[in-house]
Amino acid sequence: MSELMQILWGFLFLACVYILTQYGINWRIHRANVFVIKDLKLRGAVNAASAVELPYARKRNLNIGMRDFRRRALEELVAKGILGVTTEGKYYLLKSFDEAQSFLSGSKAGG
Repeated sequence: MSELMQILWGFLFLACVYILTQYGINWRIHRANVFVIKDLKLRGAVNAASAVELPYARKRNLNIGMRDFRRRALEELVAKGILGVTTEGKYYLLKSFDEAQSFLSGSKAGG
């Protein structure tokens, strides 16, 4: 195989790896979005009065293990109008659980 073909195959391989990692990250963000919504529903945070503080909302100084996308999911869900935040930093659902789930299933999150 010529040197030019090896270089082209290398670039093609790198492009495929990049695209697959982007799909993987988007999939993990979507799963984190679903987790956050279910967590808030289980905690009963359906309005500002019942808002709860989430342990994964705080920034951690030391990250051990795999990357945690729940904090990014919180920011994304607040920006999309699915979650609300109180002045104390507590989170609650702005939409009903079914509306939030249908919104997420209709448009994949992340990216």
